[in-house]
Amino acid sequence: MIEAVSEKNLDELLPLVRAYLEFYHVADIDDARNKTFFSQFGEGSDKGCLFLYRKEGKAVAFATVYFSYTTSITAKVAVLNDLYTMPDYRGQGMAKSLIKHAAEYAKAQGAARLHWLTAPNNKQAQALYDSMGAAKSEWYFYTYPVS
Repeated sequence: MIEAVSEKNLDELLPLVRAYLEFYHVADIDDARNKTFFSQFGEGSDKGCLFLYRKEGKAVAFATVYFSYTTSITAKVAVLNDLYTMPDYRGQGMAKSLIKHAAEYAKAQGAARLHWLTAPNNKQAQALYDSMGAAKSEWYFYTYPVS
């Protein structure tokens, strides 16, 4: 079952966020900062929304969708910024369901497309994306510190 994250279930999301950040070897994980940050997104927010996947009542996966814009198609786009499933629950279709749910949400919010990125060594995720017919970009992703 997929549900939007709100103040009612935000605390259930935070352990998944921590596990996701640990998966990507983030050094400075701060649960209080994460709670403050993620509380700004929800179904009524124009910034984006988080979705929680429950299996047998337990929160086991999540996805985060943010909105941005792109000049190349002069349109609003949805960014699937985070997608995570607890290791014991992988391969059961939850991530695929979350991607499809995120795409439906993006369309309902007027986005022209949903896009995302993943680490080059995350082969399991890439296999899922490839199986769904997602187009792999030829673009390089850069970051530049501003502080």
